[in-house]
Amino acid sequence: MDERTIFFLSDQTGVTAETMGHSLVTQFNRQNFRQVTLPFIDTEDKAREAVIRINEAAKNHTLRPIIFSTLVQDDFRSIVREADGLHLDIFDAFLEPLSEELQEQPTHEPGRAHGMSDIDAYMKRIEATNFALANDDGGISRNYEMADVILVGVSRSGKTPTCLYLALQYGVYAANYPLTDEEFESGTLPDILVNQKRKLYGLSIAPDRLRQIRKERRPLGRYSSAQQVRYELRESDKIFRRYGIPNVDTTEFSIEEIASRILDSTGVERRVRP
Repeated sequence: MDERTIFFLSDQTGVTAETMGHSLVTQFNRQNFRQVTLPFIDTEDKAREAVIRINEAAKNHTLRPIIFSTLVQDDFRSIVREADGLHLDIFDAFLEPLSEELQEQPTHEPGRAHGMSDIDAYMKRIEATNFALANDDGGISRNYEMADVILVGVSRSGKTPTCLYLALQYGVYAANYPLTDEEFESGTLPDILVNQKRKLYGLSIAPDRLRQIRKERRPLGRYSSAQQVRYELRESDKIFRRYGIPNVDTTEFSIEEIASRILDSTGVERRVRP
């Protein structure tokens, strides 16, 4: 199958262009894409260099490139429109109708969506991240009264990356506690968690997937055995049911989807918006 190159162009990190572009191209299953991100296009020279790279891709492949752009400065946008490819300017699609509705001209100022333009939001993310790290896997601080949500589940069910995503993306104070043999044998949670029961949210995962993940980390021994994996998941499910803990099976979901489901289910408020 022929490969089509997709370029994500931005005057900042490229996250917005990547997010929008990925969301769109995943709707086309029969295509084979090669994805290239060109961030920090903040001079005319860099814009022209981007055009050169796009034109080289167009020349070397039978399928012309697709360009997702979030450049906000008109001069740079005009330059990259000269590139040989399908040009999809995300700001073109939305800024004009928004401007008409709001009766205000856009600033065309780069860096408004990301960076340090909002110090307060940035610091909230940093503080939430520090909290997640300090309260990772039943960490030393266990400052659960400050937590917005406490994730519980077996080892390698996705607790740590989900907590960090909630912190970095939304400024949510997320802690996590790993269920171990102590909880499985007693069928109970420690008082420190029971006292914060309304904040608890469980993560589960399919046995085969969990075993695969554990074998990559520790291939030998009981930790990654099929018997141990099934036992831990069975007992964790009993604990979820005993305490009425809402939970989600993470097997088929990305970190973004898991985080969104947690926020939707718990009603936890996002301290900052991405």
